[in-house]
Amino acid sequence: MLEQSHNDELPPIPAKRYFTIGEVSELCAVKPHVLRYWEQEFPQLKPVKRRGNRRYYQRQDVLTIRQIRSLLYDQGFTIGGARQKMTGEDAEHDLTQFKQLVQQMIVELEEVLKVLKN
Repeated sequence: MLEQSHNDELPPIPAKRYFTIGEVSELCAVKPHVLRYWEQEFPQLKPVKRRGNRRYYQRQDVLTIRQIRSLLYDQGFTIGGARQKMTGEDAEHDLTQFKQLVQQMIVELEEVLKVLKN
């Protein structure tokens, strides 16, 4: 039996263009030093770096981090196994990210609908 992903329990991603490492840490339930380590291990993670080497993550980065988190913490992959799964041309991976993106859009649209009804 597959273990249920804990990503469902993570907070919705706010409608912002850039996120600081602290914000991403909270959104993904992963400590900042772990995020910095994952940047070295996963070539997909390339946050924009600005003044003083400060990292700014985009929405796609947050979704990628949630995918990595799921592979490591929920599905039991090693770093090497997760990296292989992420770098392979994996249609399942693309579909999972697409589903996460659609789910996030639904949440955001429901929030907009609430505001419009009031």
